[in-house]
Amino acid sequence: MGGSTPATTAAAGPSVRTALAAAALVSAVTLSVAIFELSMADWPSGFVLLAIIPLVALLFCGCALWSATLLLRIRNGGVKFALPFLVCALALAVLVYAPLHEIALQQNFHWHRQNRERIVARVAAGELKPNVSHNENLIALGDREPNVSAGGNDIVVDQTDEGTYVLFLTSRGLKHYFTGFLHVPPGGDPKKFFEFEDKPPSRLVRYDKDWYFVAN
Repeated sequence: MGGSTPATTAAAGPSVRTALAAAALVSAVTLSVAIFELSMADWPSGFVLLAIIPLVALLFCGCALWSATLLLRIRNGGVKFALPFLVCALALAVLVYAPLHEIALQQNFHWHRQNRERIVARVAAGELKPNVSHNENLIALGDREPNVSAGGNDIVVDQTDEGTYVLFLTSRGLKHYFTGFLHVPPGGDPKKFFEFEDKPPSRLVRYDKDWYFVAN
């Protein structure tokens, strides 16, 4: 009887480590998709999310249920068998309660701010002008400029008497839906941006002086 204990322990140890590694990997992938969903939300990569998100959700749920079955082994194997389930539970708590979308927006704003402000200055100086034949408000920055706008690195401009409004997209969907960071001229009102002439923005959040996050 005494000689079987080391073998049982040795067999159980790797099993726990494998389960813990699997739970950590699945949880990390799930959180990564949740955080970087913003950068993939524009057309056409939004359709990719329609496949990725359900698959990742199914994988996470399966992993959580599998880790829950390991709780039945706590009585014989010890509390270490609860660790994979605790990892999944922690990841679920982060998904539910942590403002992952807001964190992603803050990162997007700060990472690209300097490049976006340089582009705003070039637009205001007349160096960058609308260059898309079918849209007089669109500037295609192309691959030579920093990638500062979703949906092909195009920015939307609105020349007004008070100055120039410049919209950097964070997502662009079907039926003319978009979200993005809008730079307004000094003293400008983001609600006066031409895209909101017929309907006010569904979301309007000030990020800094002359900078707003908007959605139509």
